Amino acid sequence: MMSETILHIRSWGNNLGVRLPAAITAEADLSLDQLVRLSVVDGGVLIQPILNKPLTLEQLLDNFDPELHGGEAMITSQKLGAEQW
Repeated sequence: MMSETILHIRSWGNNLGVRLPAAITAEADLSLDQLVRLSVVDGGVLIQPILNKPLTLEQLLDNFDPELHGGEAMITSQKLGAEQW
């Protein structure tokens, strides 16, 4: 089933917005506070949900930037800095 509706674009602060009806969000399986990606495709606006899938170890390692995170990722039993517990 394909839900469809016609909405007015309204002002929301300095932005424009629409309220998504419950029937649309239910069919698209959207939920409160879920991240979505907005894109312009062929002159239309496409809203795609970003699924909250946990990253794999490989994806986590691919995202690791030693310069950003302060050096190598390594496990150590040595107490470093002020972390004296």
